[in-house]
Amino acid sequence: MSIAKVQRFNADEVWQAIKHPAKVAIAIMATPDDKYNPIVLEWFTRTSSEPFMFAISIGHTRYSYECMQETSAFNLVFPTPAQKELVLLAGTQSGRETDKLQSSGVAWFKGRYTGLPVISDAAATFECELVTQIRSGDHTIYVGQVKYAWLNDGAKVILSEQLK
Repeated sequence: MSIAKVQRFNADEVWQAIKHPAKVAIAIMATPDDKYNPIVLEWFTRTSSEPFMFAISIGHTRYSYECMQETSAFNLVFPTPAQKELVLLAGTQSGRETDKLQSSGVAWFKGRYTGLPVISDAAATFECELVTQIRSGDHTIYVGQVKYAWLNDGAKVILSEQLK
């Protein structure tokens, strides 16, 4: 790469330019009133192989942050392109006002670890025990150890570019 083509931008501008396409993930956690709250995540990553762990990041202004402060588990779901409407609903509505899982009409069953929803036709779901959390600026990173994993063999994960 020629040095003449490299330009300086702020970090957010650079991130916006390179972040897509990306896999889309949904975290599902229990709500204080014993319902379920799915939230679309932009920031998630695998953090360990042994034991198998994922980290998710949730902003402090989100209803999901309130829910995660009261729970010990979450499910990390990787939806398919056929579940675009669920992704859009979970990413645009607040669980404070909307029971997003019920409104979506999506089929699900209770997971084996805590009974949190496993979306029936999702490409994959990981049931995670919350093991630690770390405050990171205006977000908190929640690290979960996978207790059970579900695979819809052959299903493809929806990508961010498919939501446009």
